Amino acid sequence: IAITNNHVVAGAALLKVWVGGESEPRNAKILGVSECSDLAVIDIEGDGYPYLTWYDGPLSVGLDVYAAGFPLGDPEYTLTRGIISKEQADGETGWASVDYVIQHDATINPGNSGGPLVTADGQVVAVNYAGASGVDQYFSIARDEAIAITDNLRQGQDFESIGVNGRAIADPENNLYGIWVSSVESGTPADKAGVQPGDIITQLEGLVLSTDGTMSDYCDILRTKNEGDAMDIEVLRFDTQEVLAGQLNGEPLAQRYSFAQELQDEVAEQPADTGGGAVPQNYTYRTVTDDSGLLVVDVPEQWGDVDGSAWTVDGDAIGVSIKAAPNINDFDNTWTTPGVFFAASASIAERMSVNDVLDAFDFSADCQYEGRTDYSDEVFTGVYDLWSNCGGQNSTLLTLAAMPQTQDYTVLVITQIVSDADLEALDHILNSFNVVAGE
Repeated sequence: IAITNNHVVAGAALLKVWVGGESEPRNAKILGVSECSDLAVIDIEGDGYPYLTWYDGPLSVGLDVYAAGFPLGDPEYTLTRGIISKEQADGETGWASVDYVIQHDATINPGNSGGPLVTADGQVVAVNYAGASGVDQYFSIARDEAIAITDNLRQGQDFESIGVNGRAIADPENNLYGIWVSSVESGTPADKAGVQPGDIITQLEGLVLSTDGTMSDYCDILRTKNEGDAMDIEVLRFDTQEVLAGQLNGEPLAQRYSFAQELQDEVAEQPADTGGGAVPQNYTYRTVTDDSGLLVVDVPEQWGDVDGSAWTVDGDAIGVSIKAAPNINDFDNTWTTPGVFFAASASIAERMSVNDVLDAFDFSADCQYEGRTDYSDEVFTGVYDLWSNCGGQNSTLLTLAAMPQTQDYTVLVITQIVSDADLEALDHILNSFNVVAGE
């Protein structure tokens, strides 16, 4: 067997390994990979190959080391020399998430990935995986980390992996974050879910990935799961601009309706009023409930003003409700602050249709009416109205009235949108609002 990097072999249609002294390459197959540690173990056809042993001394600053391999496509063996310059450098990168790695100055070039970093007598100190030639800094996965991971991989099991060769991307200007997939290994959870090369995995288990430009959050999620656990995944198929949602080890990816995409042209490019703070480049989310515990909905953490009191009309309680905004008073009384009102009522369902409910919420004095559209999701069916340029502020208002299949209560969702960030929040709201027991 041989140890190499995950990014060298993941998604490859076939593997060929050149063995010294032979004129033809040998076939090899992957035994196991670790995306987060960027390690892989392959099985080369045949046996009896010479091998290197692990160095058993301390990996200390100043230790002479050599990077061995065949970089840059050069068939001639290459060896560069340096010293360990840092024992525990930061291992969080755009393609791996390791607690720490060895930093050294033995030059690594493209093609050195997966090769050994050795001592003067040929004992392996670490596995080469990255370099920054402009500042003469090069990085290798330390012996102890490599041994612990590869002992598992050689048993034929992947570790901290879903089956992709990915790289973290962070583009604040375009509000785009996630793991860009360059290749997918056949038969893995990612492949079975329908992830394709070129996709960007934007969310895993509801968490937006790579907001710091590293694989850290992605790998932390994998480390909290057991093999075979279902995980919610959201993917941007960049070529077609489709947003797909599904599960790893569960429901395959399918196109998810996105109000954000549908309403993009309705929302002016202007910042939201977040109650005096800076406008977030990317919302983070939390689940909130009303005082009764019957309503649940995901809202931006930045909408920190929350009211879960009863839904009242003219002082009488008619149902349950929850309201969230950066500032509820501003949400209620201006058109420049985003927020959401979510309510449910059994008494409303007894005497009003969903169309009647929306008719009762007429904003024509302040907004331009864009029309009424049918709405349906896995739980609720109803209609929604779209209002634009509210208060002359280019704000957008979406009012939704719907019922579950049992039709024993009516839900009302009113969301005020004043920026592109709020469009994303609208998608989260409409994909998460629910009544855990009928009101």
